[in-house]
Amino acid sequence: MSLIAKSVSKTVAGIVVAAALAAPAGAQGVIAQKTVSLELGQAIANAAIAQCRTMGYKISVTVLDREGLQVVMLHDDGAGLNTREGSDRKAYTAVAFGAPSAAFVARMKNNPDSAGSIQYTRVLALAGGLPIKVGNEVIGAVGVSGTPGKDDVCAQAGIDKVADQLK
Repeated sequence: MSLIAKSVSKTVAGIVVAAALAAPAGAQGVIAQKTVSLELGQAIANAAIAQCRTMGYKISVTVLDREGLQVVMLHDDGAGLNTREGSDRKAYTAVAFGAPSAAFVARMKNNPDSAGSIQYTRVLALAGGLPIKVGNEVIGAVGVSGTPGKDDVCAQAGIDKVADQLK
């Protein structure tokens, strides 16, 4: 190999090594994430309201995306004023912790070290918020407020309505 060829070969090898070291391990340019669409959110919310109506309750329902942003918030005719905030906060609790808001209640009781979490503004330690998942990935949440102890039933009915789309 000639002296020039060796020099070029070393230079190219050096550039390749430098480029490999400069790029962070596992770096990605574009991240694709699943989240709740408007149509999916509307279907969940409408199904939750329909379920609660069959049980005789007037509720509010909020569906959030994976980032905790509101996709849709509906309230049935005659739903209590406080139910709007309640449904949002329950959904936020479910998406923030990736678990039903009822599990947050248990967490507060069983783990005193996490009691400070109750101070977060949008967190609510009441049942009625459920994460919306594709497999084990949380893509959003639904929160229902306005029934005495049946909010989870209505929220689950909303998720069940779109279960075939959550695959």
